[in-house]
Amino acid sequence: MDWQRAFHLGAWISNQRSRAATLSPQRIEQLTDIGMRWTWPMRCTQLPLPAARLLCRIAAARSSTPTPITVGPRDMAAWTTRVACPDDQTEIRCLLSDACDAVVVPSSELLADAIARGLVRVAESDGNVVGCIAAEGPALGHVRLSAIAVRDDMRRQGMGCRLLAEMVEEVPQKPNEPPLISAVAGIEELAVAGLLLKGGFIGTRIMRTGRAGDDVHIHYQYKLRVEYIDPDARHLVPVGAREQLTESLAPADHAVTALVTLAGEPAFEVARFERDDPATLQSGEAAAGIAFSGSILAAITFLLGFAFASSRFPDDVRLLLIGATFSTVLSLIVYASASGELARIRSNSFGRIMKWGNVLSEYGGVFPFLISLPVTYAQISDDPWTSMVLAVVISAAIGWYERSEFSIAHRFHRSSSEVALMAVTAVSPAVGSVLVAAHVTSWPWTMVLTATLAARTWLYLFRRGPESGIEERRQWQIRE
Repeated sequence: MDWQRAFHLGAWISNQRSRAATLSPQRIEQLTDIGMRWTWPMRCTQLPLPAARLLCRIAAARSSTPTPITVGPRDMAAWTTRVACPDDQTEIRCLLSDACDAVVVPSSELLADAIARGLVRVAESDGNVVGCIAAEGPALGHVRLSAIAVRDDMRRQGMGCRLLAEMVEEVPQKPNEPPLISAVAGIEELAVAGLLLKGGFIGTRIMRTGRAGDDVHIHYQYKLRVEYIDPDARHLVPVGAREQLTESLAPADHAVTALVTLAGEPAFEVARFERDDPATLQSGEAAAGIAFSGSILAAITFLLGFAFASSRFPDDVRLLLIGATFSTVLSLIVYASASGELARIRSNSFGRIMKWGNVLSEYGGVFPFLISLPVTYAQISDDPWTSMVLAVVISAAIGWYERSEFSIAHRFHRSSSEVALMAVTAVSPAVGSVLVAAHVTSWPWTMVLTATLAARTWLYLFRRGPESGIEERRQWQIRE
């Protein structure tokens, strides 16, 4: 019929326009000669350089004012991603039906529920859904990826990787308790397997979910913790060797970590993960915290005793050291509570308790003690130059420590206000020494320093998540 022919012609024209990035310059020129109208202004950064130059000449010939077009690397702004809304359900079902097996396409009721819970994300181009990823929440702490699809003409643009990464990052979760994110894919579904393995998933076990005996799937799960694999305990298993793959994944410490090519055929890399004893590691961490805070408390107590014995010791520094003693004692109590948590309480709050101990020890004990040293020296010494050199050195050392990966601040997300507080903390030794050496009242400096350390303590304890929430950390690493 006429309307059917018109529909197919329109679909063909739209398809040619969307595939402009893959067409040769000769094909573009042929289509232009028969009257093809390209969309202007066009993103020619999506095109190969010869095709982009050709379209630039076409644009200049059709317009008295040529449209400025930048020819450069591939531009990924032709599509965007977002959380799906109920109006997208029809398009999502059509896309999933075209790209996936019918058994994995969720029903209308399940899809509507997933959209309402924020478990579906879509990629959109020119107002049309061209990619999607859907999940479901069978349990409070478990999210299962059910389907992912990308339209044929929009593939190989990183769309699936971005949808997967955003789903993992934005999946609803309870405070301080990330959920388990899993997926099940057939052994022959290499595209899905490669996508999951690149996205931080590992294949942990073989699952037989179908009625047929050869219906074998791999269970993938997203790695939440950093673990190490033994570099000498890795081997390759061809995709077709199902019995060998089943045997290789039988031990609980073995998992699929990569999809590679072996003799021209796809193969899984199976690696052995080293198993650590969390209780032993946590016990050692608590013991180290107690020993460190005890050492700092001894040093502060010694300096505080010297402060009360000397008539030349600044009163504001005395008060600063008294506060440091109180905070360090609190950190010791907290570390002891962490030991009790491991031994008998077991409320799964060890990380939160250790965060309190680390923050109180760092900003209530270590920093006041270190900052008071050059100020005390400037008060007692008659050489201002030596005092200033010592103060500048300690300020520079504190600034370097704050920026390094060894500081407590490095374990939390940094904002602009936090950077300002870090700067005030770093310059405090130099500013305090200058005020004392110039015989100027140093009480304002003490009040500002105390407020700064108190603000940082409050920020890390009540406004930041757990210390384990460090960004840009690999899910698994090879121990060297």
